[in-house]
Amino acid sequence: MLILNTGGTFNKRYNPLSGEMEVPFDNLAPTKILANFTYEVEMAGLIYKDSLDMNSEDRKMIAKIISASDETHFILIHGTDTMDLTAAFLDEVLEGKVVILTGAMVPFEIDPLEATSNLSMALGYAQLQNEEGVYICIQGNVSSHNKLKKNKTLGKFERVQD
Repeated sequence: MLILNTGGTFNKRYNPLSGEMEVPFDNLAPTKILANFTYEVEMAGLIYKDSLDMNSEDRKMIAKIISASDETHFILIHGTDTMDLTAAFLDEVLEGKVVILTGAMVPFEIDPLEATSNLSMALGYAQLQNEEGVYICIQGNVSSHNKLKKNKTLGKFERVQD
């Protein structure tokens, strides 16, 4: 299993020099969470952006990395605003892989509970999921990527009705 960290709110930290929340170029938040696990999980950082700044080239790079890897299971830490776009793209271009996107609505630095819960749940689900596909795991929900959507008015993910 491989965790790919792309940034997003999950990773944001306050920069006292600029006075802004920024996505730093590091893996501090997921590294702190994984320190509590009793097993090792490989992790790589890439992009380090707010998901609103992600573009098609970023998504192609993510897909290329996943496709080229010998791993079959991936956790993709991703911003929540465009998580659905990346998930749909990956679902179109990947075969033979299990990809679980997760993120957080509140930065780990402000309140570590949500990010820790979401990443932990994604890791548990990844260990049990053998059916290839792209999934979203967030706020106590885990489902195929097209069954969960962010309700930006309410600030939460909801199941999509068929």
